[in-house]
Order: sequence, then structure tokens, then C-alpha cells
Amino acid sequence: MADSTLIRGGSILTMDARDTELPAGDLLVTGDSIAGVGTELDAPPGTEVIDATGLLVLPGLVDTHRHTWQTPLRHLGAEWSLDDYARLLLGEVGARYEPSDVYAGTLLGALGALDAGITTLVDWAHIQNSPAHADASVAALRDAGIRAVFGHGWSLQRGWTDSPGPHPADIRRVRTDLLADDDALVTLAMGAQAPDFVGIEGTARDFALARELDIPITSHVAGGRAQAGHRGIAELERAGLLGPDVTLVHVNRAPVEDLRRLADHGGHVSISPQLELTMPGMGSDVAVRRMLAAGLRPSLSADSEVCSAPDLFTQMRIALAVHRAEAPEEVPLPAREVLRMVTDYGARAAGLADRVGSLTPGKAADVVLLRTDGPGFAPMRAPANAVVLAAHPGLVDTVLVGGRVVKRSGRLLADLDRARDLAAATAARFSDVLIPVHRRSG
Repeated sequence: MADSTLIRGGSILTMDARDTELPAGDLLVTGDSIAGVGTELDAPPGTEVIDATGLLVLPGLVDTHRHTWQTPLRHLGAEWSLDDYARLLLGEVGARYEPSDVYAGTLLGALGALDAGITTLVDWAHIQNSPAHADASVAALRDAGIRAVFGHGWSLQRGWTDSPGPHPADIRRVRTDLLADDDALVTLAMGAQAPDFVGIEGTARDFALARELDIPITSHVAGGRAQAGHRGIAELERAGLLGPDVTLVHVNRAPVEDLRRLADHGGHVSISPQLELTMPGMGSDVAVRRMLAAGLRPSLSADSEVCSAPDLFTQMRIALAVHRAEAPEEVPLPAREVLRMVTDYGARAAGLADRVGSLTPGKAADVVLLRTDGPGFAPMRAPANAVVLAAHPGLVDTVLVGGRVVKRSGRLLADLDRARDLAAATAARFSDVLIPVHRRSG
């Protein structure tokens, strides 16, 4: 790889604080960082030049909550309820997952994310059945070449319950031996248990451990099977546990006063629009309007590929539609604001706002180039609107992560045959559990 790369002549959508756009501009990458954004930039001798004429250049997208280990079971849960998901995928499949299955799912899922222009992934890995499972997760993320926050979750046992017990102590080894460097491509967070499920005492223990290890916290709260009137955020505040290091997932059943509590403490949210609207038991509510009114800036996620699309273009369109459908007579939410949910706001929720989320000199060179000449996309007159309303993974031409090209001219630079074969082997191992249920539900 050249020491520097010049992306020349593209339409640049920086998503920076000034909303800078360049109809025909250059982006210079030096090492793993953005060195400059402008027009007719000079580059050092030996610089690799990527001709971006006719392409849209934008920041790599950020998915803030995905159970990537579940990738081999894609599409089998289209008719599942939340109870089906917990009973089958967590209580049967997850409890039987081997480290090799974790590796297979995480590798293919991370490559699928890169293919769709997602350069940062919060891998919510509640599959820590042994130290070898954690090692497999981290190895797969590194092998995929994606920027990732490894959300170390709990272990899964046969007969899933909402109270899986204390957080696995192995997270200390992971922090010390595997993910001690917070500037690395793969970093650590805790997938903590929530008061909705285990009570505030168990949650407080998890949060205390995460803060002792100095890692961010992500937790499912006030969505799905939450109890006690979905007031988990209020419980967290009463216990003094909210803070800017906390991202809460779903929160689609939380009242607006609790959402304000989270915003007042600098916390973040990650929502999964497709799953939250379509999975029975999740509430059929995305709550974008309530979150914005409370002062929160939502980030988006695919959640689980068993019942959701793997790309963030789908999630953006659903989030935009939901917001407008809730109050069509009010001023519509701008498409650019939705794009921020998968760039700037996503970076904040992932704890990486100083590193990703915009094309700004000094930040990591996580960059996506989209084709704009397709019959369903051209002519492009309003780039942010076009991305939210009409972009899809098939338009993702080139992807860079930390200055390294991982997709070029529409092709991932990875051994996809190996990744597919590994995932297929995992899927075959669990056909006795999932395929008959899928057929009955159909």
C-alpha cells in the first residue's frame, strides 16, 4: 500500500461541522489519516491516485449495534416474535455455538458490512460462552479489516432467561491481553445487562466493572421485553449510572421524560428501525421524533440479520419514513439529519467521534465512494438526499478503512469463498433447530 492516496475529482460530502460539500474535489490520505480536503490538492511523489470522477465521496458509515455472530442464520427469523428469537436463537443456537461458529458469523457479517459501506461496526457479541469465543470474535473482526468496537457481552446457556448471571470475568483478560490499545482498529466495550432484565444491582455491577476497565458501555434498555413500565433509564439515573460513556439500545418504549434524562447526562442511543417495526414484541415503534424532541441524536443499526437487512441505507429510509409518518403536517426531518445518524451521530455513540464520522483532516481515513451514474440514481443534484432516498449497497464502489482499500471497483478485497463456506458450515449444523421452525412459520 502506498504511503499516501489521493482521491481525485469526486463529489465530496464531508458531513463536517460546516456541512462542507465540494462538487468536484480531492481528498488526500496520508498513512491512515485524512491529510486534506479541497480542490487541486498536491500529493507527494509515489501517491496512489484514485479517480473519483462520477463518484460521491462520503465518510464511512457507522453501525452502532449488530449481533454479528448471528450472520450464518440470515433471514430465518422473518416471521419470528421476540420470544421466538430469545428461545431459538439465544436459548438453543447460541448455547450450542462453538468458537468456530462465532468466527464464521463475525467474519462474514463484518465483510458484508464493509461491502455496504459500513466501515465502523459495534459488534454486540452476547455469545461469550468461553474465552475461546471471545478470541474468535476479535480474530474475525481483525481478519475482516473493519474498524470495530467489540461489545463483550454475556454467555448463553440452554433455555434462555432474561437473567444470564454476572458478566463473564474473562473481559478482564480481553482488556489486558487482546484489546488494551484504545487507538487500535478493534477496541473494547462492554455489552452490559440492563435493569429491565436483571435489576439495578446486577446492572450496577456491570457498569462498575466497565468503568474500572475504562471502556464504553452499551446496553439494551426500554425496548422489547423490558419490564416495570419500561423505566430502565429512570432507574439508571437514580443509581447514578448514566453518563457520556453509555449508549442505550432500542429505548423505543421509553417515555420522553426518560429520554431527556439520558440526553441530560450526555448519553447516546442506538435504534434498529427495521427490526423495531417488524418483530412482534419489540413495540412497533421507532420513536425517532420523541428522541429528537428530548435532545438525543439517534444512531442506527441493523441489529440482527436473521430478520433485518445488513445495510444502513435501509435503516435510514425507514427512520425517515417513520418520523414523517408520525406527524406529516409538521416540518419534515431533513434527509441530511438522517445521514448524520450513520456518520457523526454514529461515531459519537460508538465512542469514536474524534476518529470517524466526517471527512475532516486529522480523522481516520474511513471513506466510501458511491457510483452516481446508475439509472436509478442519476442525475445526482442533492447528494445527502440522494444517499438517504436512493442509495444501496450495489452502488458502493470503493471503501477505505484507515487509509487501506478494502473494496475496489465494486469488489471486496477478501477471500469471500472462504467466509461463505465457513458460514454455510455453521448454518448446516443448526438446520435441525431452525429450518423446521422457519418452514412451519411460513
